[in-house]
Amino acid sequence: MLRPQQIGVFLYGSLLLMAFLLQGGCASLEDQVAPAEELTSKAMERFGKGNYYSANEIFNTIKEHYPFTRFSLLAELKSADCKYYQDEYEEALKLYAEFEKNHPTNEAMPYVLFQVGRSHFLSLSTIDRDPGQATETISSLARLLKTYPNSPYTEEAKVLIDKSRNFLADHELYVANFYFRTKEVGQAEKRARELAQVYPGTEAAQKALELLKKIESLPTKGERSPELTGEEE
Repeated sequence: MLRPQQIGVFLYGSLLLMAFLLQGGCASLEDQVAPAEELTSKAMERFGKGNYYSANEIFNTIKEHYPFTRFSLLAELKSADCKYYQDEYEEALKLYAEFEKNHPTNEAMPYVLFQVGRSHFLSLSTIDRDPGQATETISSLARLLKTYPNSPYTEEAKVLIDKSRNFLADHELYVANFYFRTKEVGQAEKRARELAQVYPGTEAAQKALELLKKIESLPTKGERSPELTGEEE
């Protein structure tokens, strides 16, 4: 039978052996991760070929194993790009926002703001739905133009702002016409007037003016039939 002192020595030796084995195991796992430069090259190659899912997996590996390096910084940005090109705009927006939070003065910020605007724009639905994405598009791209007026994305940003503005105008016209069809003439008139004032020069604004003429040709409010006002007798 082992004496207490011998048991202590035995346990101590066992613990040392376990620690050594664990340390060796961790080292072998680390050895399995390729150098950051090699991983980055492989990820960018796959990204360039449109293999965004596979590329993103490698970018995530870089972020995990090589944080606070120039390779990790690039991986953060390209992870967002991978989601963008996979049409996962909501996730892309989160990652672009995270990049801006971590690197607010980075030279890639004009590109990031442009991508944020494009992500919102490509998330637009039909004019009968919530137009919030159009508003967000204008907001983010206006910020780009104000902060970085000479960026290479200026002209395209202006185009997207103009398209988003037309989308908002079309949405307002849809609402005004809806009120007119449902005989809520007062609301139709209000929305049409606001549209003409806020979005002058748009095709929707011209149609809003035509709608106003149609409304003005109706009997005055006191003379309108219940069918026109939507009120009950």
